[in-house]
Amino acid sequence: MTPNMTDYAETYRNFQWNIPPAFNFGGDVVDYFARHADGLALIWANDQGCEERYSFSDMARLSSRFASALQQRGVCKGDRVIVMTPRIPQWQVAIVGCLKLGAVPIPCIEMLTAKDIAYRVQHAGATAVFARAEHAPKFEDLADSLKVRIALGEAPGWETYDKAMADGRDDFAPVRVEADDAALLYYTSGSTGQPKGVLHASRAIHAWRESAINWLDLRRDDTIWCTADVGWSKAGTSILFGPWSCGACVFFYEGAFDPAERLRLLEKYRVTVYCAPGTELFRIVNEDASACDLSHLRHTVSAGEALNNVVGQRWHAMTGVPVLEAYGQTETLMTLLNYPCMPMKEGSMGLPAPGSVLDIIDADGERVPAGEEGDIAILMPNPQMMLGYWRDEARTQESYIDGVEGRWFITGDRGIRDAEGYFFHRGRRDDIINSAGYRIGPSEIENVLLEHPAVQECAVIGAPHEERGEIVKAVIVLRNGVSPSDELARELQEHVKRQTAPYKYPRAVEFLDALPKTQTGKIQRAALRQREKLQYR
Repeated sequence: MTPNMTDYAETYRNFQWNIPPAFNFGGDVVDYFARHADGLALIWANDQGCEERYSFSDMARLSSRFASALQQRGVCKGDRVIVMTPRIPQWQVAIVGCLKLGAVPIPCIEMLTAKDIAYRVQHAGATAVFARAEHAPKFEDLADSLKVRIALGEAPGWETYDKAMADGRDDFAPVRVEADDAALLYYTSGSTGQPKGVLHASRAIHAWRESAINWLDLRRDDTIWCTADVGWSKAGTSILFGPWSCGACVFFYEGAFDPAERLRLLEKYRVTVYCAPGTELFRIVNEDASACDLSHLRHTVSAGEALNNVVGQRWHAMTGVPVLEAYGQTETLMTLLNYPCMPMKEGSMGLPAPGSVLDIIDADGERVPAGEEGDIAILMPNPQMMLGYWRDEARTQESYIDGVEGRWFITGDRGIRDAEGYFFHRGRRDDIINSAGYRIGPSEIENVLLEHPAVQECAVIGAPHEERGEIVKAVIVLRNGVSPSDELARELQEHVKRQTAPYKYPRAVEFLDALPKTQTGKIQRAALRQREKLQYR
């Protein structure tokens, strides 16, 4: 398609959401394709050389069995279910099975510690869990809460997945799920306190397919590989909901990251659409791709972190395919897109997705002129928008502001909009750290560090990093009589790794005599971040 701003403007202006009154992704998408347009839905492979292939009819049958098994064990519509697996086909089976039942899956990464898991189970009021047997010890203190425990493998007090599936029925009838019924719960880091539970309705799952059409550009004959971990919302949209809503095939790989192997797999499985974070592309562009046939790759996208312009240029030179970035959040999913049919601007977040009204606003909820910095905000209503933060109505309401045109959701990101409508990021309003696509709340790490007997006080910030965008850095004031050392820094890093998910540990540790504070004694993380930026230059 020829790039044309007029075409975009007309499409955007004429777009209308078509959200049905009820929507069950398992029945209305997976079962639909199984009955009417069956084809390859999933190709799974791992770094041990194993491979499995599943059609939509396979997934329809397996997810029905899982839904039936949960129902037989007392799980009902609205119940929350922890789903914690690696990148294996059983993840799709479990997520779709929960949705067919009307249960609310909570996707989790396996790196979570017992402490992380306990918070999610207790905060969400989860009553069931599906995980690999080797992770069962992380749940051993939660037996009273988790009445249903299904494991891949054998674990004391858990039922095996094989046994549960044998009890399930292929003819399970998906329950009716209203458009505004709760469907999916993600946990995402906040700048203060514990992770936030972001609750989405079934209407959002239906609406997310628009980004699969407009940004991922998916067609029925495509094979998409999105490398996001399954605990993140990006995985839901680009590994499951988006692709399968378009009838496209998903390539799913379980294995350690190796840049040369990424290129080999792109060639072997004839991937046509590749979705990867900037950190991943940063390492791949240093590989020699001359021996790989990537002629079938027609589309590359990136999200979750800013893409280095040089990396994007090198990927384009290597493959002949540009990288189209998009902006979104767990609360909203993709709302600013760079389109295949549109000219790109270097460093731009893109243009608003059809059906989404975004602009830069001031503190009073008023739009600001082009080129002026303000808050990136989304005008309500929008079916992609979360129902709210689980059990936190105050925080939910704090995310909105009323203006003359209506209610705006404040994303927490600052930016500008140019005269042609392209958005450009100018930083966060809060202290969230974005490291290699992982959103990390500083207070979680600070609380862990303060438990160490050597630490008097501390501040955790994001420090600029060429490859990861940012890394977690801990700035620490030690207790009297404790001396700073490289050995102590390593000890503190290991302390954090033991207490929380390993990706959160501070890759840099600095000891100071005092931290910058406001007149009221509040630590000024912003001052520390500014100091880092000046040193980075």
